[in-house]
Amino acid sequence: MIYREFADLKLSALGMGAMRLPVIDGKEADIDAEQTKKMVAYAMEKGINYYDTAWGYHDGNSETVMGEALSAYPRESFYLADKFPGYDLANMDKVESIFEEQLKKCRVDYFDFYLFHNVCEKNIDEYLNEEHGIMEYLWKQKENGRIKHLGFSVHGSTEVTKRFLEKYGDRMEFCQIQLNYLDMKFQNADEKLELLKQYDIPVWVMEPIRGGRLAKLTDGQLAKLKAARPDESAVGWAFRYIQTIPGVVVTLSGMSDFDQMKENIEIFQREEPLTDGEMKILQEIGDEMLREKTVPCTACRYCTSHCPQKLDIPELLRLYNEHAFTGGGFIAPMLLGTMPDDKKPSACIGCRSCEAVCPQQIKISEVLADFAEKLKE
Repeated sequence: MIYREFADLKLSALGMGAMRLPVIDGKEADIDAEQTKKMVAYAMEKGINYYDTAWGYHDGNSETVMGEALSAYPRESFYLADKFPGYDLANMDKVESIFEEQLKKCRVDYFDFYLFHNVCEKNIDEYLNEEHGIMEYLWKQKENGRIKHLGFSVHGSTEVTKRFLEKYGDRMEFCQIQLNYLDMKFQNADEKLELLKQYDIPVWVMEPIRGGRLAKLTDGQLAKLKAARPDESAVGWAFRYIQTIPGVVVTLSGMSDFDQMKENIEIFQREEPLTDGEMKILQEIGDEMLREKTVPCTACRYCTSHCPQKLDIPELLRLYNEHAFTGGGFIAPMLLGTMPDDKKPSACIGCRSCEAVCPQQIKISEVLADFAEKLKE
């Protein structure tokens, strides 16, 4: 197992994420606890020492199952990460009760790593609102040794990330971002990496395989990869991409079964970063994948000056692309939830004024109508 140094610790470069644990009969809340215990045992045996859970994973059951599985091992033999669930604004005034309950569910006296969960447009104002006392309480737990290292995860924009860092950057020890060879540009991960570098904050990676999407390439795409590295799988390429990015400490993978875990652990037995030529091959494949399901908006903003509804069309198209490529997900609905109704896709009146000036000839009115229908579904 590859290890990375952080503070005075040696962390496994591969961490076990507990958002996609094995379940019974396809029911998200019904985790297969025995299978999970076996997977944790295998992970411990093979050198994984970082485990990540959260309040909302598996409808609230992830912490309990992971706590039970990890309780079989000496506390000093693993590092456990949990998060304050600020993605739900109803939790903002419950930091103490939630934190205490999390410790009980996880069967521990302290968390090695604790995060502000999912900093984004929806919650940034409330996360920064000191009246909730979130930072005050969490900092007190750090001073008392009940939190060893404090950080945050972010799904919001670079601007939102910057606002959070301007307020709390001097107290953040690490940041967890969505990073893979699609999202380096698609989700502006490159901008976030540069921002975190300015604050000298180490990077934790989530969604390195983008929910499994990067493991499902076409025969043609696989042929390109095999020509460059005959013995490397599609999953291996995705992880090698992360190994090439400076500043990454832990890469989290939500492993749902033994086969996934065995493959991932085998990949992380060695460090084999990509060459510039290999990085170019991945970028070409990523661009090809995005062209299949997204519209080619370049955010030139010619459209916005011609929209009688004053819609932020480039932003709506960006969210459409995310939603279309992912096949749903929470990011687009979450961000759209912060917009007034008269600025959402459904507010488009289909006048096509924007289409008359679009250099990419995107049928914007049809795309926004499709987006509105997808959101209803």
